[in-house]
Amino acid sequence: MLTSKLLTRTTSAVARRAYSSPANEEHQNFSGLNFDLGDDYRRLQDSVRTFVKQEIMPNAAKYDKTMEYPWKIIKKAHEAGLLNSQIPEKYGGPGLDLVADVVLGEAVGYGCTGIGTAMMGNDLGSAPLVIAASDEVKKKFLTRLVEEPVMCAYCVTEPGAGSDVAGIRTKAEKKGDEYIVNGSKMWITNGGVANWYFLLARTDPDPKAPAGKAFTAFAVDADSAGIIKGRKEINLGQRCSDTRGITFEDVRIPASQVVGAHGEGFKVAMKTFDKTRPLVAASAVGLAARCLDEASKYALERKTFGTQIANHQAVAFILADIVTNMELSRLMTYRSALEVDMGRSGQYYASIAKRFAADTAVEAASNCIQVFGGAGFNTEYPAEKLYRDSKIFQIYEGTSQVQRMVISRQLLQKVKENGTYFFA
Repeated sequence: MLTSKLLTRTTSAVARRAYSSPANEEHQNFSGLNFDLGDDYRRLQDSVRTFVKQEIMPNAAKYDKTMEYPWKIIKKAHEAGLLNSQIPEKYGGPGLDLVADVVLGEAVGYGCTGIGTAMMGNDLGSAPLVIAASDEVKKKFLTRLVEEPVMCAYCVTEPGAGSDVAGIRTKAEKKGDEYIVNGSKMWITNGGVANWYFLLARTDPDPKAPAGKAFTAFAVDADSAGIIKGRKEINLGQRCSDTRGITFEDVRIPASQVVGAHGEGFKVAMKTFDKTRPLVAASAVGLAARCLDEASKYALERKTFGTQIANHQAVAFILADIVTNMELSRLMTYRSALEVDMGRSGQYYASIAKRFAADTAVEAASNCIQVFGGAGFNTEYPAEKLYRDSKIFQIYEGTSQVQRMVISRQLLQKVKENGTYFFA
């Protein structure tokens, strides 16, 4: 069994020496190009893969069927240092860079994206605080994630406002030294199990107010009076992930728990996606890699017309398409993470990675079923679960269509400014 001490040593080493290998020094100095992970990243990858093989893969089907929240695995992951990987060392976390977190997310996604979504809910919920919260708020909310196996949630989406974050209607009215919040959220990952929420609410009643000034972000304890948790939703896939609606009825939040400045919550929420969309892409890459392995192994075992089906061009070409798009997704996902780690705006590459990796995962899962044939349509084989789990990647954290909007706007802006994309 993977020991917590082993992973702690590994993750600490990555945090301290994120660019210690010659390959990463080349990236840092812009003097070369290298597509290999450095030694620290590989050690982290080996450790996480061991955990995935021992703890996640043997239990994934069970949690999918029971739809039970994977608390046992969550607690083991916490003990092994696999949760809260980007929380700074100052607040008790390992302080890993985003590339390291992508390494982690890809491996967990290979094992089970439902369990992975539950685990990575803490990355999404804590990222806004890491980016913009005061030291006081960070100490109060981030440290508890490290000290105990508790979860948090990113409480932004509403019944009428998903990818259109600027359309949220939950209101927060400032009265004295606190805010009074009323409204409803929907599709909140970890909503029913979270210890605290990152919350985005409208603080400017003027419907014409620009998004950059109309919303304020908060950290709020999940057991605050007036918070009502809805029923666990039964979804197409990733069924062990806890997804619920959350209602706020006259919930009082101290003004000291504002994340960032009053009126700048939308900016905080958008900056968060630069760091979390690469993680979603990484999980999608992991699922596509799992589809590739399952389909390839079956193609080498199953025989028709006197030979293994892998020898039929129709099947071989399907496998070729899966691996091509998976490898391309992986390259862009790591590029998007590296952009953030190098201090650049990661929005453009994060959207490209998330869009392409999400679409690749869905296509890979569909093709995996095709390789399995009738067996792929049966619950005794892994293909159908991979297919069900894949679809959400095209929806959460911004649909594939929204990613295309982000990509095209930035592309056209670059061409307007430089007269060209390629030579800019």
